[in-house]
Amino acid sequence: MSQSSRAGALRITSLNVNGLRSAVTKGVGAWLDQHARPDWLCLQEIRVTAGDLDDPMRALGGLRGAFHHAERPGYSGVGLYFRHEPDEVRVGYGSAEFDAEGRYVEARYRLPSGMRLAVVSVYFPSGSSGELRQQAKFRFLREFEQHMLALQAAGEVILCGDVNIAHKEIDLKNWKGNLKNSGFLPEERAWMSHVLDDLGWVDVFRALNPLPDQYTWWSNRGQARARNVGWRIDYQLATAGVAALARRGSESIYVAERFSDHAPLSIDYELGL
Repeated sequence: MSQSSRAGALRITSLNVNGLRSAVTKGVGAWLDQHARPDWLCLQEIRVTAGDLDDPMRALGGLRGAFHHAERPGYSGVGLYFRHEPDEVRVGYGSAEFDAEGRYVEARYRLPSGMRLAVVSVYFPSGSSGELRQQAKFRFLREFEQHMLALQAAGEVILCGDVNIAHKEIDLKNWKGNLKNSGFLPEERAWMSHVLDDLGWVDVFRALNPLPDQYTWWSNRGQARARNVGWRIDYQLATAGVAALARRGSESIYVAERFSDHAPLSIDYELGL
């Protein structure tokens, strides 16, 4: 692994692109090349098949990508791009139900320090389309919790993605009006609290930035983005050891350009490379 231009810090950027072709058309590649320059790029909802990928999609930001495509064309899908070649790439997490939906890519490393590190791009299901999908989301949360425990047992982890849950009232503008809506249901919020408080994971952005009005997704209706009526549903969740290496002040939600209905979330980690 080569030395990062950020003096020992490596940057992870995560973004739900709401269609990879659309985001490339809107200039996400140029932004990555000229400004963000991440060492890892985690994308969700790429909504392309392997046959759809062209050279610009495969090499965003000058990185090499690995992908988990949904079996259903035009649906879901995640990508994980890396500047540093991993020791191992895992596609899917072994789920009989959800691997078909293209929700998980993982890159594993053994760092010079001896740290074992996994970087994950994951796309949690949404339950907003109806009760059947909400129940599927609950099944995913129960199942994925067990996978998170297995990841913890193997080393340090930075898990990036669209979790489709706003954890606390500070994490969405209109919390009173969404108490019964998917993404802010008591059961979903309790799951997040359990992961953070009981399992010991860290919401890295919130650990670095306690300020309100920090959102990563806005509805396309009613000028929500212009009025910053949003939700913070995109996360970097990390195990405690690597979370402690997040560089304060590096956390960024980029809103100057619009590549998607989500905004890119970037954080630098002082990994000493």
